[in-house]
Amino acid sequence: MSIAAIHVAKAQLGLDDETYRALLVRITGKASSKDMNGRELLAILAEMRRLGFKDQAGKSWRAGSQKPFVRRLFALAKSIDELGYWRHPYKKALQLFVAEKTGVENPEWLTSEQAAPLIEALKQIERRLKCG
Repeated sequence: MSIAAIHVAKAQLGLDDETYRALLVRITGKASSKDMNGRELLAILAEMRRLGFKDQAGKSWRAGSQKPFVRRLFALAKSIDELGYWRHPYKKALQLFVAEKTGVENPEWLTSEQAAPLIEALKQIERRLKCG
């Protein structure tokens, strides 16, 4: 859990510093998010959601990655989806493919070294589908 997400929620809710600190103390007994562990940060975020914060929960992996190799994985997955390869929507199928091959649940968490053989495998699948 990121402290940055807490600060985004603070801004979105329009909390002044005094109100924000009171919320932190009420939930965790601590006046600063820097002093909190992951569980405490999650509790703060849950309370901010209850108060009306709208975050991007559930959208942590998507084609708009900052990593070029992850964007390449999504592009290949979409391309072979258009050729009829996947049984699931391509984003879910890519997630399952990555998890099966690497044990990593989210393509966004891959390193470039982990992604390279996956990119090659998807290219091979794409070539087979286009030629055959």
